[in-house]
Amino acid sequence: MRRQFWVEGDWPHDWRGAGPGAQAWQGFGRRMAMGLLFFFVIGPLLLLTLLIVVATVAFEVPGWVWLVIFGLPIILVAMLAVFGRFAFRTLLPARSLIRAAGSLADGDYSVRVATTNPAVTPVVSSFNQMAQRLELADEQRRQLLGDLGHELRTPLTVIRGEIEAMLDGVHQPDPDHLEVLLDEVRVMERLLEDLRTLSLTEAGALALHPEPTDLIDLVADVAGAHRRLASAKGVEIVLDSAVPVAEVMVDPVRIREVVANLVVNSLRAMPDGGELRLGVAAGEGSVRIAVTDTGIGLPPDEVARAFDRFHKGSTSSGSGLGLTISRDLIEAHGGSISMESEPGVGTTVSIDLPILDTG
Repeated sequence: MRRQFWVEGDWPHDWRGAGPGAQAWQGFGRRMAMGLLFFFVIGPLLLLTLLIVVATVAFEVPGWVWLVIFGLPIILVAMLAVFGRFAFRTLLPARSLIRAAGSLADGDYSVRVATTNPAVTPVVSSFNQMAQRLELADEQRRQLLGDLGHELRTPLTVIRGEIEAMLDGVHQPDPDHLEVLLDEVRVMERLLEDLRTLSLTEAGALALHPEPTDLIDLVADVAGAHRRLASAKGVEIVLDSAVPVAEVMVDPVRIREVVANLVVNSLRAMPDGGELRLGVAAGEGSVRIAVTDTGIGLPPDEVARAFDRFHKGSTSSGSGLGLTISRDLIEAHGGSISMESEPGVGTTVSIDLPILDTG
């Protein structure tokens, strides 16, 4: 379920159930409202009442006389002192926040607010985190557009070259040359479908159809579907799932897609043959799927970037989105995915999915 953020008119209702950022901003608004209320209403009334009582009881002089002679100046000085402290602690930092928010609205995502005032530190920290996330999102958007253009350029170049060759009479529009065009069209279709899935998962809008699923059967189905390809590459697929495990509530189509993608990646990493082990085992409150190959492996820097968009390993011929989509699909199920690899030894990708609660 998505978090429901506060909208205009919510405050001063209970805001403690919101996230840290919302709490910081709501707390800041609360402090400002209380400060203004005290400055304009509560403080003057308290001082006025105190002066009238003292003047009437202690000096037996009508309260209004003391109020006019001494009370009004004292109240004025006290209000100025309270206002000065309030302005120093809240209004001045608020002005810095307002200026920074204006710069942020104008597209300057590098803007940050600095303060040493503990009264506004939480809201300043929240603003800086927001600006940092916007800056990162803008960088990712630019990188995504650049990567997308690069990925589409190759198939389009092939298609254009083939069509020009046919128009110039170099190639005949026979089935062999038309098959080349069709293959490149499939590449673009796969890329666009990957982008669509990626955008839906990251926006939390991907429709999942969860049902109780036996992961051992699911993994066995994936292994069976890829045995022919594995055999052609000299790879032996071994199922390591002898002990029954609890069912999990997942979308079996999407999880099968993830496991199949990992199997294909492993087969690409073993051009000279090897062994591919698919294991399913029970964990603490979860079920783990492990895909282990004896392929070329990856260095640590490649492992760190393995789930980045459009990042391709040396053996990859896909779009570079497979692992990114796999991560997002697993996280959409409330699970996690991780990778361990060593050059020359192999790679293990582990998926942890929560066990179905039957209570």
